[in-house]
Amino acid sequence: LAIRIIMEVTAARRSFLCDIGSWADRTVLHEAASQGRALQLKQLIESGASVNTVTTDNITPLHEACIQARPNCARLLLEAGAQVDIRTIHGSTPLCNACAAGSLECALLLLEYGASVNPSLTALTASPLHEACIQGNAEVVKLMITSGAKLEAFDVHFGPPLHIACVKGQVECVKVLLKAGANVNSVNFHETALHHAARSHMVDMIELLVEFGANVYASDNLGKKPFDYTMPASPSYACLQFYESNPLNLQQLCRIVLRRMLSTNASEVMDQLNISRRIYDYLQFSDNC
Repeated sequence: LAIRIIMEVTAARRSFLCDIGSWADRTVLHEAASQGRALQLKQLIESGASVNTVTTDNITPLHEACIQARPNCARLLLEAGAQVDIRTIHGSTPLCNACAAGSLECALLLLEYGASVNPSLTALTASPLHEACIQGNAEVVKLMITSGAKLEAFDVHFGPPLHIACVKGQVECVKVLLKAGANVNSVNFHETALHHAARSHMVDMIELLVEFGANVYASDNLGKKPFDYTMPASPSYACLQFYESNPLNLQQLCRIVLRRMLSTNASEVMDQLNISRRIYDYLQFSDNC
């Protein structure tokens, strides 16, 4: 094993390219980071192995540690100078990987080392917030939002994070996004989040979106409303049929309008208002969320 490690380190040193590392195949450093073998990783780093060595897909050991949710290994690599925002050939950063793994520890660590919460989007990758919504860890979603993630960052395939959270049926993530000020009626390919919720037949998600002001009459490019994607006699069918026949009351509409005006600053502004706890909870959707 010792001979193998020395050979791997030597090969990595020979092909080292500036600051981004080598174009070697997957190395023992990648393997140690992926498997969470912190002691071996520490020994390799102390032996002179480059923490920024990359595979042909531009994957670094830091990517591997984050993909597998190995915060101890990620810390060792970052302390040794691993590039925090280096991107794979598909455009994923280590923070994207940490969010995709649902690792709050790795995400916190990367942000501590200056990771960008809003890396530029490509045709092949989504933002860390999108990845967190796909994975469904509401705490990671909250962290990305409080760290400045753009709520309306637009992925070419799924649109804004709210849409992908609905597609994946992540109700808790949808709730976090809406309470943070995400646009409930944002459109991607003529579809709204409510269209996705209707297709998923998730009554709790449908009710949540409508309470936040989702337009039950919105039509997609086929002229279909969310109701048209439900099955007759199903709970989601009955739910949307009810909302089409019974619009929200004035009290609910006022709340929606106020929240829309305050946008993503709603919580911050309301914390400064001298209002009763009951009204505060109502404006924050705490009564039904």
